[in-house]
Amino acid sequence: MVRVLKASFDFFVFSSLYIAFCAVIMVWQSFYIFHLPVHYDFIFFVFAGSLCSYSFHWYLTPAAFGGSYRTNWSVRNKWLHLSLFLVSLVASVYYVWQLREHWQWLLATAFITFLYSAPKMPFQPSLFLRRIAIAKTIFLAYAWTHITAFLPLELYDHSWSNSQLTFVVNRFYLIYPICILFDYRDREEDRKAGIRSMITQFDERGVDIVFWGSMIAFFMTGILMYFQGISLPYATALIIPGILVAILYQPSKRNISDYFYYFILDGLMMLSALLLPLAKYFSS
Repeated sequence: MVRVLKASFDFFVFSSLYIAFCAVIMVWQSFYIFHLPVHYDFIFFVFAGSLCSYSFHWYLTPAAFGGSYRTNWSVRNKWLHLSLFLVSLVASVYYVWQLREHWQWLLATAFITFLYSAPKMPFQPSLFLRRIAIAKTIFLAYAWTHITAFLPLELYDHSWSNSQLTFVVNRFYLIYPICILFDYRDREEDRKAGIRSMITQFDERGVDIVFWGSMIAFFMTGILMYFQGISLPYATALIIPGILVAILYQPSKRNISDYFYYFILDGLMMLSALLLPLAKYFSS
């Protein structure tokens, strides 16, 4: 029974279904916070697009890359990643067509997301990208912020309020430090593979400065949202994940567990959304 539960959990997390679920919850949060109706075509697009992107990424990851439990699982299940990639690609194309009015924003997101995985492709242009992908962490954080915070608000073509702009910036500065933790863990493998990023180029102190600078920006924008009209319980729910990221920063340097990174850290991106119903109770 335990083996079945563990295998099921591994499948949910390592097949990228979990991270796609996280993305959907984060999109729902953006609608919920600002009292916008849920755009279901966009919700389905985000799920399919996230699954497509991450299935592609893990399908390209070679066995020699880190040798972690998650990597070995992905190598054993390449057929699954390929199948999910193809199915979700078809679904993504369908929902892009449904959202074609916003094609320029979707194209920009797809391009930025591609830049993150492209260095793993064994082709000459991709080998070149390994040497210049210095901002790959920023690419990924931007793509996540764009698709889960910016686009849900932009879909309704309304005038942006100060609190909405601050919300988008705040989400970036939550996601970016989480991405830093992943890149810090993978820095030796990235160096061996010739993949450059700010985290592989910086020393320990440099990484600390970037991380804590981002966390300061996160907390400042979180507090600012309260003064811009976001209720205290909602603002608190949005800030709590950042507190946990800050607490976990030093332990993450010693913890290489795939469950810690791909379940807990990824889950922190959607945690505030899960806290919103409780925040609503205290707001009423």
